[in-house]
Amino acid sequence: MEIIKVENLYTAFGDNIVHENLSFNVKEGEIFGVLGGSGSGKTVLVKQIVMLNEIQRGTIKFFDKDISNLSLKEIENIKLKFSYLFQFGALYSFLNVIENIGVMLKEYTNLPKDLIEKISYTYLDIVGLPKRVAKLYPSELSGGMKKRVALARSLAMQPKILFLDEPTSGLDPGSTKQINELLLYLKNSLNITTVIITHDLETIKTVLDRFIIIKREIIFDGDINAAMDSSNKFVQEFLTNTKDA
Repeated sequence: MEIIKVENLYTAFGDNIVHENLSFNVKEGEIFGVLGGSGSGKTVLVKQIVMLNEIQRGTIKFFDKDISNLSLKEIENIKLKFSYLFQFGALYSFLNVIENIGVMLKEYTNLPKDLIEKISYTYLDIVGLPKRVAKLYPSELSGGMKKRVALARSLAMQPKILFLDEPTSGLDPGSTKQINELLLYLKNSLNITTVIITHDLETIKTVLDRFIIIKREIIFDGDINAAMDSSNKFVQEFLTNTKDA
């Protein structure tokens, strides 16, 4: 089943054409990657999908609904079905870990405070963090811990789709491996559809079910085996130059 469908997407900033006739889909339950070089418009594309950036031309459908033709109520309902994890986590510096995880539940539900805290501790455990970090503040956390807390906050609303912008960026190889293993666990245990922007070769090889490589147009759409066997020179150069953390 297609959860997201992008058709003939066109994006330009002045004379700079970023996307030209992009068309692809994301299927339910898969971990889908959006890859491309610097300036290829990966983050712009994902922000258009999650309705943070305006669509200039083309169509994006969520659950077979054109997001450009929705009522405010329909937009609100769709936004509650996904979570977007920014590259640097975007944790609230004035809230501790457990408060950060529960902040969306506090904002968008009528759940009592003690239940929100209980749910927050559950997701703290799911992302592999011990209870002792619950009362720490973001400034007291390592980079990998911040990513996990941000992921726990994203999961707390029980989204059907998770969007991740460079989830392993800036992490050491050990932390990168742990995040990748966590993403596979979430897929297998919670059946969450995940869309990832990444440049990490290990993530591309071991986590992604399928991915696109964009360079204004879609250069490649397939899995890692098809990419490695591709005769397309750009695809081979891209994989060779991609960072292996």
